[in-house]
Amino acid sequence: MGKLIISENVTLDGVVQDPTGEEGSGRGSWFTWIGDADRAAWARVEHEEALGAAALLMGRRTHAYFLGRGWATRTGEWADRLRSLPKYVVSSSAVEGGGWGEPTVLAGDVVEEVAKLKEEVSGEIVVYGSSRLVHTLIEHDLADELRLMTYPFVVGAGERLFPATSGVKPARLIGTRGVGTALALLTYELGRR
Repeated sequence: MGKLIISENVTLDGVVQDPTGEEGSGRGSWFTWIGDADRAAWARVEHEEALGAAALLMGRRTHAYFLGRGWATRTGEWADRLRSLPKYVVSSSAVEGGGWGEPTVLAGDVVEEVAKLKEEVSGEIVVYGSSRLVHTLIEHDLADELRLMTYPFVVGAGERLFPATSGVKPARLIGTRGVGTALALLTYELGRR
C-alpha cells in the first residue's frame, strides 16, 4: 500500500501561493529571498525525497508548472530521478507528458481515484504544490504524512496550505531538521493525536 506524502514549501504563516513571484500577487518571491547556500541545501533535501519516492501525484496546474520550468530537459541526478518517476495527474482533461514521462490522468472522483492509487502503488507517493488537490486530500484524510519546508517569512496574505476543514485534523510531529541556515523541515504524521 502506498504512503501519501504532501511535500510543500510554506511560509511561517502557512502561505503556499506565489513562492517565486510569477503570479504577481505582490507578496510573492519569498522562495527567492533565501541565499544560494540555503537554496542548495533545499535542493539536496528535495533530491533525497525524490530518491525515496515511488510515484508523483499532482494537479494539472502543478504538472504544467513543472513542464513550464524545463524539468523535462534539465540535467542532473535530481531531474533524472523526477523524470523517471511515474506521474499521476488529477485533471478533467487530457495532460501532455511534454518529455517528462507520460502521466496517468486521474479524471474520476478524486477521493476514489487517490484511494485506489494508494492501493496500487507500493511506497511513497509524493505530492508537490497542487494546493487544490492538497485541500481535498487533507479534508478526506487521504494524506499520511506532511513535510513542510518552512521559510522564515510572514507574508500576511495569499493562499494558505490549510483551508477551512469539516473538523479537526490531528497530526503528530515526527521530525524536525534545519536545512541550511534559514529553513526548517517539519514532518508530521497525519491522522494521529
